[in-house]
Amino acid sequence: MRDPGCDTALRRYSLRKCLERFAPYGHRATWDHLCRRHRFGPEDRELDPQRLVAALDELEEARAVWLAYEERFAARRRREKHEGLRGLGALDDWHRRVWGGNGVVRCGDPAVHPSDPLPEVLRRLITALERGPGEECPVCGGPRIEWAGLGPACGDCGVGVPRAVLTTGALTRARRPLAPAA
Repeated sequence: MRDPGCDTALRRYSLRKCLERFAPYGHRATWDHLCRRHRFGPEDRELDPQRLVAALDELEEARAVWLAYEERFAARRRREKHEGLRGLGALDDWHRRVWGGNGVVRCGDPAVHPSDPLPEVLRRLITALERGPGEECPVCGGPRIEWAGLGPACGDCGVGVPRAVLTTGALTRARRPLAPAA
């Protein structure tokens, strides 16, 4: 990907392959995010290589943020197991499903996702995971938590919100269907 001697189309393909290992919004939504933030088209084959490198830099920084969190998580679980605490809590169960970073803040619609840099989005999510349940989206701070498909999602930025970061009241409100307009 970083080799300037490679064809631009191959470098673009290599960036897309990176998303098989780490795609916080899901593959299509993360690709859309990188394209928008670094101003190249999703099907663009002949583009400025500097834009590809900038997109890779953002993705790598986000992955480093996530891997650091996973290290802290694993260390905490080892301590808990050593102390005899074997059961998984809600946060631990969620974390088990997103181990590696794919779909950490999955977006149901690939075109609706936060516009902030991926590392910042992950830092906000991690802060919320470590802080405990709240009433709003941990990524954008939006109050519109809605039930979408299999769980809560932010009606403002589009990310799937881990249940463990929402209070019981926020989850209850999200499950309530909206009243029909008069």
